[in-house]
Amino acid sequence: MVLSIEDVEKLKQLYPEHRIELRDGAIIIMSPSDLTSAVIGSRFSRFLGNWVDPRDLGFVADASAGYIAPGGDLSAPDVSFVSRQRLPCSPRTYAQVIPELVVEIKSSRDRVALLVDKLQRYLELGAQIGILIDPDTRTLSVHRLGDDPEVLRDGDVLKLPELLPGWEVAIADLWPPVFEEPPG
Repeated sequence: MVLSIEDVEKLKQLYPEHRIELRDGAIIIMSPSDLTSAVIGSRFSRFLGNWVDPRDLGFVADASAGYIAPGGDLSAPDVSFVSRQRLPCSPRTYAQVIPELVVEIKSSRDRVALLVDKLQRYLELGAQIGILIDPDTRTLSVHRLGDDPEVLRDGDVLKLPELLPGWEVAIADLWPPVFEEPPG
């Protein structure tokens, strides 16, 4: 049985706290993320948005943004960037566009191979860059169509000159802080 976006909408009413995607006519239900992954996503979004927004380059979205791909698949990367050239205004529905940048953050329950496959699908559909952040290994891998992934670690700096010239973020700044004792 091939399912549709309308089926996703019905499930969202039953499971509003879950992210639901549609891949090849099959529903994929994802539980809320663990806190570490969510904090990393928030930090990445903030660093990226703080650079993109003042320059009016486009939109930075979190995991709640849905994108409809050619063929009807619906997916929601953990963080995404869509340029104003690709999407001049943000719609009040799922965007029918492929983001230029998609970021997936491995949660404690995710399998890396499935996340890499998801990034590869985005790249094949027109994303310029896919990023996989793995908190367990404290690595970030940058995927580009046809190239081997570039793996970055603490001490490295992420730069995406072909997409966001001038923007950079230190990999060590993505990880949640560890507080030794409560303030005050």
